[in-house]
Amino acid sequence: MYKYNLFTKIVSIMVIMLIPITILYFYSNKTTTDVLRSELNVSNSNQLSFFQNQVETNMELLSSWPILLIHDPDILSLKDTYLNSEHLNLNAINLVKRIQTKISIQESSSNWKSKLYLYSPSIHRVVSESDAKPYRDEDLRREVKSGWHVDKIEEQSGDRFLFSWFSFTPYKSVFSPEEANTIMKVEFDSRNIEDMLDKFKSGGRRDPFYYKQGTGLIFNHSADQRLAKELVGRLEQEQLKGSESRTLDIDGESYSVNIVYSDKMGWYLIDYIPLSEILKPIHTSNRLFYFSISALLLMSCLVAYLLYVQVQVPVRNLVGGFQRLKQGDYSTRVDIKGKNEFSFLSGRFNSMVEQTQELIENVLMEKIHVREARLKQLQSQINPHFFYNCFSFITSMAKLNNMQAVVGMSHNLSRYYRYTTRQERDLVGLSEETEFVTHYLEIQGMRMSRLQYSMDIPPQMGKLEIPPLILQPLVENAVLHGIERMAEAGTLKITGNCRGRMMTLTVEDDGKGMTEEAIINLESKLGKAMDEEMGCGVWNVHQRMRLRFGEEAGLTFAPSSLGGLKVTLQWLIPPTDIK
Repeated sequence: MYKYNLFTKIVSIMVIMLIPITILYFYSNKTTTDVLRSELNVSNSNQLSFFQNQVETNMELLSSWPILLIHDPDILSLKDTYLNSEHLNLNAINLVKRIQTKISIQESSSNWKSKLYLYSPSIHRVVSESDAKPYRDEDLRREVKSGWHVDKIEEQSGDRFLFSWFSFTPYKSVFSPEEANTIMKVEFDSRNIEDMLDKFKSGGRRDPFYYKQGTGLIFNHSADQRLAKELVGRLEQEQLKGSESRTLDIDGESYSVNIVYSDKMGWYLIDYIPLSEILKPIHTSNRLFYFSISALLLMSCLVAYLLYVQVQVPVRNLVGGFQRLKQGDYSTRVDIKGKNEFSFLSGRFNSMVEQTQELIENVLMEKIHVREARLKQLQSQINPHFFYNCFSFITSMAKLNNMQAVVGMSHNLSRYYRYTTRQERDLVGLSEETEFVTHYLEIQGMRMSRLQYSMDIPPQMGKLEIPPLILQPLVENAVLHGIERMAEAGTLKITGNCRGRMMTLTVEDDGKGMTEEAIINLESKLGKAMDEEMGCGVWNVHQRMRLRFGEEAGLTFAPSSLGGLKVTLQWLIPPTDIK
């Protein structure tokens, strides 16, 4: 009932204490996670915006080149150069070379790899850093568009994009090659943006890329293109709304997606980070917290177990010892383990029980001695009036000169008297007691010629040991109070029976008998102190048997089938006496 009370209580208290701590930690953890996500989104958006500004700055720088070069003196003089033939003359060639040099210088002034082209309607040539070749007005008219124009180039290694910007003088709303004096084109490849994306990624970003609906995607060189395309597909389903931050779940993984839109480029700069990467420190902190909680709970269980072993187990053993002591087991002892207060208490308990056991054993020995003395006293209380009657019978027979009766009475009386006066033993064999009863009945048969008796006792019962003078008082009462008081009575029957350890001797007569009320009254007096109304014979037998064989031994009375009274003597023999 109390086996795990202390252990359970301590562990329960620790669990109850840890519950609010865990709840507060979860709340704090959620708040920290939300703040971290928010701050990280802001930081990512700022970094993307900064990167976007760098790209736009480079593109603005490139778009300013035509404006600068158009006012160059050599380029301005080119509009006044006219050819007489399809081939360039010496002056035109020198002029073109000077322009190519300036174009080369301008191209090398930028970190981006770009190309400058000068379209001259006067010589009808397109001049680049390394060439000056003719062009067709129809092709030029088709190519010239306002703002940055993007052409997609499909290659085996992946898509590539060419960005081009046209500037012409004089400016008109509708471009016409024939009416323009100078036309300049600046062109750069998307690889420049890819290189910038690589550098941006090396700063800790996760695969940023550019996207424009209907045009395509620009990746860094190590990008996960499959994942990026899947992200774009999900974004297109939910419609892009300019610069924003979203959380998308793809293939069981959550991603924090930051989007920055460039009005000048018309492209979206998209960056994504797995939330597991963002929350990795928090997850590490969570694991440390769970480990700490588990360790604390484990240590609490260990402390509770130590308290259980060091406190509750000794207390339980002491309580168990007291319970067994309460039930009368004075041989109980408590095991002493260790050297502490409980070992001291256990030692004192064992000493107390040992002293109590010795005291009780001494008291029991004294009680046994008292019982033996009482047995001796009860044994000496046999009523001697039988002897007086026998001597009176001998006197009467002698007066009648009946010497045979005198001799028979004297012989049986001497055997009877020798048995009653030479009882140094506490126990005698049942066969000796029945022989003694036979002599008694022979004596009574001389006094009452109508007396007839029978004795049926199994041979194995003859070896049983009983207190002396146990059966004779019962037979004497049957003769004196049953048969002698009725002239027509004269039958006496003695039988023995054994059922396992239970032994019974029955004495029945056909004499006067007793009423049921008288039988109940007699049985109730047997367990009380002897009074004057009750003869000592039956009470003596009952008390001596109970003292010798225990509470189950004694006398019972009932009407006999012969017509008189049936007296049953029963006792339980020890297991060692069974043969």
